Amino acid sequence: MGGGHSHHREPDWGAIHAQQEAEARARAAAEAARHEAERAAQAARAEAERLMREAEQARQRYEAEQARAARRAQAAREQAERQRREREQAEQAARAARDAAEARAREERQRAEQLALEAEEERRRQRAAEEAARQAAIAAQQELERQQRAREEENRRLQAEREAAERAAQRAAEEAKQAQAAREEAERQLQDGTRPVVVPSPEEYSAFRAKIQHTGGFFHVAVSGIAGSGKSSLVNAFRGKHNMDLDAAAVGVNETTLAVARYPDPNPSSRFVWYDIPGAGTLKVPDWKYFNDQGLFVFDCIIVVVNNRFTATDVAILSNARRFGIPAFVVRSKADQHTRNLMKDIGYNSDDEGGNKASYFARARDQYVAETVRSIRTNLQEANLPDQPVYLVSNVALQAAVTGKTPKKMLDEVKLLTDLAGTAQRYT
Repeated sequence: MGGGHSHHREPDWGAIHAQQEAEARARAAAEAARHEAERAAQAARAEAERLMREAEQARQRYEAEQARAARRAQAAREQAERQRREREQAEQAARAARDAAEARAREERQRAEQLALEAEEERRRQRAAEEAARQAAIAAQQELERQQRAREEENRRLQAEREAAERAAQRAAEEAKQAQAAREEAERQLQDGTRPVVVPSPEEYSAFRAKIQHTGGFFHVAVSGIAGSGKSSLVNAFRGKHNMDLDAAAVGVNETTLAVARYPDPNPSSRFVWYDIPGAGTLKVPDWKYFNDQGLFVFDCIIVVVNNRFTATDVAILSNARRFGIPAFVVRSKADQHTRNLMKDIGYNSDDEGGNKASYFARARDQYVAETVRSIRTNLQEANLPDQPVYLVSNVALQAAVTGKTPKKMLDEVKLLTDLAGTAQRYT
């Protein structure tokens, strides 16, 4: 180069040769590496193929196992279904067997119960038969004893009848004498104007009972007294009827009852039968024949309706009722009418608006009660009859009491009904 000397150097053949050897070794190593890589790749491919084959085999084995598992599962399902059906069949068979066993058990139990009932019934029949036989034996023994007693009683009765016949024959002879004497005495009394006492015959007694339809268990009450004393109105009041009712006893100023009239009590539970007896002291019914002609001796009770004083008829009824043992009640009706008459007698004037009606009524009623009681007691004493109460009644108040109402003005209506009911209870 300018101004200096040019120096030429020799190549470093050692370095070059070393480099070449290094390159040759590198190429050999690379080739070896390539060959090794190819072998490795080939080995890898072989391994991969092997693995793929093994994987395929494994897959095939898995699929085969899956198929076998599916077949086993299907078989298991079929086995389970078969077992289920068998179990259901077994349960059905068990239920059927249980039902059949229970049915047989019920039948056996019912049969056993029926047999027990039949056995019990048979035991009852046997006991009943034994009891019947025992009773029959007792009855037979009692019948033998009864027949023995009957024979003894018959013998005693025959003996008593013989003795009674003998006594009756003696009494008949005595009664014939007495009857003859009684007829002679009756004829004498008739000639002297005295009214005889007549005893009804058994035939007359039976005939009058049939005539009034005398019925057992009922209490037959005769309402009797002189004509115009208010018997029919009193019968209506006893039955709870008004005088104008269709089934009431006929009433009137003149005597309207010409024959004994029978009036059953309208109350179905009542045992009373009421009779309206024709009034005595009229031309139709002579007073001295009144008691027997009207058959008063067959009644269970007699009500004698009186006025202020007794009449011969009233005395005859009470005397004969006492003689026949028939309970008799002395009743004075029309108390309200008698009280009004007395009010006028003591000065009451209905036209006087300032008059004290209540005061007059109280005075008149007290006077009516006192005078009636005193008069009846005196009449009983004069007739030689025992003292007995007199019932003062108003038909209006009596009718109200019978129908369950409370009358405003009462005297002896409730007491009369109570005493009649007590008498009926004793005599029925």
